[in-house]
Amino acid sequence: MPFSISMMIVGSQLLIPVADTVPKFDVARSCKLDLAATAGLSVGQSPKSCVNDEQKARRQLGSLWSKMSGPQKESCVGQEAVGGTPSYVSLLTCLQMDQWARKP
Repeated sequence: MPFSISMMIVGSQLLIPVADTVPKFDVARSCKLDLAATAGLSVGQSPKSCVNDEQKARRQLGSLWSKMSGPQKESCVGQEAVGGTPSYVSLLTCLQMDQWARKP
């Protein structure tokens, strides 16, 4: 019995609730961390352009969000939760890829 209770506790942590609205990410922090991780590489993106890209993707997600199924959103939001630097651009890409994969 103790094993099944511990498995329930661990398993309950794997559920990621997805709201009816686009999740809120700290894009300034994510952009800063991403740009710091690529320091020394010839990326050529400024923090301002990174934040602008993220804000544009968030607006696109706003119009797409209600059209996506719960499982699609849960899967993609779950992927964004990994790594500590969630991105609207990445979330949008994930949802679009999922949509394209489901087309006949």
